Amino acid sequence: MNPTVIGEALVDVLASGIAPAQEFVGGSPLNVAVALSRLGYPGTLISRWGADDKGRKIEEYLKDNNVAYLGGADDEATVIAHGILDPAGGAAFAFNAYWQMPTIGPELAQDAELVHTGSIATLFSPEELLPLLSAARTHATISYDPNLRPSLVTNHAQTVAEVERFVGQADVVRVSGIDLKWLYPMRSVRDSARAWLDMGPAIVVSTAGSQGSWGVVRAGDAEFTSPSVEVTDTVGAGDTFTAALLCWLAEHQMIGAGNREKLNQLKISELSQALEFAAMAAAVTVQRAGANPPHREEL
Repeated sequence: MNPTVIGEALVDVLASGIAPAQEFVGGSPLNVAVALSRLGYPGTLISRWGADDKGRKIEEYLKDNNVAYLGGADDEATVIAHGILDPAGGAAFAFNAYWQMPTIGPELAQDAELVHTGSIATLFSPEELLPLLSAARTHATISYDPNLRPSLVTNHAQTVAEVERFVGQADVVRVSGIDLKWLYPMRSVRDSARAWLDMGPAIVVSTAGSQGSWGVVRAGDAEFTSPSVEVTDTVGAGDTFTAALLCWLAEHQMIGAGNREKLNQLKISELSQALEFAAMAAAVTVQRAGANPPHREEL
């Protein structure tokens, strides 16, 4: 599998109690690209950051994790996400996000068997991203995680409509239960996930942190209870889950446009195995500070 990931790269500044704040390279799409590489599938991140110290920190981090990139430094500053950790290790982020789609040409590389996107890029650049995904479907599995930032949303109804356009292009969707409730407050998380499955994806998985994960495919649904571990923080756990889920699908020959029919026939037993593998990977991440996904040998 040769993955391409599109979306933001930034620096998380995490503060907790009286301890000094710590800096970590992050951004949901970047975290997915790094987790995929550590799990054995290095690829390319399409992103932007500033020509500043924090931007250079991002470049070094990508190099250290064997992730190539397109785009890179531009004239705007690197985005900083300020996170406050609660006693359970969850983080509430505040940031002034900046995103512009890097110039990469009219289409993605034809050898990309997986294209993943989500978060700020899909919120700010839907008209640029959606045609790229549509064209990439001829050679790639499309993966999507909304990873919503409600503080950046100005029109709820418009955001719901744009999210649904991305769902309609996707084969694999991983979404937090919190995001589904924000999008559809009058409907249960599971009903919303089932509605998304009807829009075209082969698999929709909803995650709920320590409460575990639940997924639905054409054959039915399955859930997996998260293992009990000592939590340092939950930053990047969902992104690790997404990458590990995609890793499991790749290792069972379900990634790539040629395997779309097989992916659409995913069995409930296979869904259960995929959820377990993804949860075990995420359980490693939450035991470490910042978005620090596991290497394959750790699983």
